[in-house]
Amino acid sequence: MPPLAATLLITAAVVLGLMLLVWLISLARRDASIIDPVWGLGFVIVAWLAWSLHAPTHQRALLLVGLTTAWGIRLSLFLLWRNWGQPEDRRYAAMRQRHGERFAWVSLWTVFLLQGVLLCFVSLPVQVAVVINAAQSLGPLDAMGVGIWGIGLFFEAVGDWQLARFRADRTQAGRIMDRGLWRFTRHPNYFGDFCVWWGLYIVAVAGGAWWTVISPLLMSVLLMKISGVSLLERTLAERRPGYASYQARTNAFFPWFPKLGR
Repeated sequence: MPPLAATLLITAAVVLGLMLLVWLISLARRDASIIDPVWGLGFVIVAWLAWSLHAPTHQRALLLVGLTTAWGIRLSLFLLWRNWGQPEDRRYAAMRQRHGERFAWVSLWTVFLLQGVLLCFVSLPVQVAVVINAAQSLGPLDAMGVGIWGIGLFFEAVGDWQLARFRADRTQAGRIMDRGLWRFTRHPNYFGDFCVWWGLYIVAVAGGAWWTVISPLLMSVLLMKISGVSLLERTLAERRPGYASYQARTNAFFPWFPKLGR
């Protein structure tokens, strides 16, 4: 079997096992939200597993694994901290109420296994670049990718921190977060995720994995049109007074200065 096919098969099997385990734990806890902190950790596991299957690797492969690890660990720890002691996320709670006794099997396919498939697909640039294991020295394209990745990590980490502080301030209850990075984009964390994966892809391109562009494209569509901005904002204007005004003056995704007079 070709090295790439073998690697993808092994990492997919590990991800499948991980998702089944987390699903079983969610049934015992009656809380599907535990999948959220596992998302970032899953990328870390896949990256290091691909690396271990082809070690020793050249510096670009280790760079990709390191960048993926920094992003994934930060995201998982933040979501674990945010969700700790909280009730099940409203998205999963609504699904549980809608499907009743069928929720266990519905969640297996539409929450856990679906996220496992997406994880394997989105991580393709990292996996493929590690398998190719290009020996060329790091160059300008790698620097560009790391720079875009760094911008993304900044927007994600700072945006999450700013929102957490805002929510912890009881004097801000009922108000709309429109400060800091949230003044320039309604979703700095999603924009950050977008930059992280395009940055990783650019580094992977320098390693010969140019054809994996479908992976960051899929992540972009998910963030902007399906499970990110669109899903989150579907009812926000109805639930949060003042959110419609915030929408009118602030870009949804790409950061820019607020529209004056709106």
